[in-house]
Amino acid sequence: MTQAQSPAAKPWRFIQIEREGAVEWLSLARPDNFNALNLALTQELYDYFGGLPERTDVRVVVMRGLGRHFCAGYDLEDVDQLTVSIDQALRLQRQLSGVVLRMRRCPQPVVGLLQGAACGGGFALALGCDVRFAAPNARMNVAMAKIGLTGCDMGISYFLPRAVGPAVAAELMYTGRFVNAERALRIGLVNEVVPEEKLAEIANELVQEMLAMSPVGLRLTKDGLAMAQETSNLATVMALEDRGQAMCFEAFMKEGVAAFREKRAPNYGAGE
Repeated sequence: MTQAQSPAAKPWRFIQIEREGAVEWLSLARPDNFNALNLALTQELYDYFGGLPERTDVRVVVMRGLGRHFCAGYDLEDVDQLTVSIDQALRLQRQLSGVVLRMRRCPQPVVGLLQGAACGGGFALALGCDVRFAAPNARMNVAMAKIGLTGCDMGISYFLPRAVGPAVAAELMYTGRFVNAERALRIGLVNEVVPEEKLAEIANELVQEMLAMSPVGLRLTKDGLAMAQETSNLATVMALEDRGQAMCFEAFMKEGVAAFREKRAPNYGAGE
């Protein structure tokens, strides 16, 4: 794995990007502060995910936190920035929620690796990932419910009921109660619980299977899955599915079928 940087002009201070082929490993890099979100880290995440739709060289992103914790939520040392005025609070809040929107709108699947605290805004980042693997010491909660705010923040009220059902979501959002890794697995918050030292390995195994899809097929699958969750109209969902398949038939299907029959890895080329 080699250190790399997105084409953004400015260097990153609070995130680290490592490149491995068509995969970027994004690490939150404020370990001494438990990777808590401050204005600068939020801006860098906002910029990074905002640039991904134009980057066909990146096919999958793995997101993790350096040190003992994934992300302990919003840095309380920056709270004064949110209480200056309603106008400033709304602007900063929309940037926080915008990070999750950009995670969902980028065409690359995002795999989250969770250890230690994934609280408040960190929980929202985890929910914004397409797939989540957790270490046994992972602990998650809607932390904002415990500091005078609502439990509806950064997409939590959208993603959490879809992951665990409305009753469990209500329990967690009304109380800020912690969920440990064992329960998170049981209720569908995470895909698998593995030893912390195995998180990268298990993620890489999944990523390699994702990369076996055609480039456009993978991007359109994320797009289609997101659209299907946002509409209850079957005909609309099927129209989106039909469009995606038709786009892939000529470009990728012959090679995909040939590789399947010959029991080899497909060679889709750039495919963009």
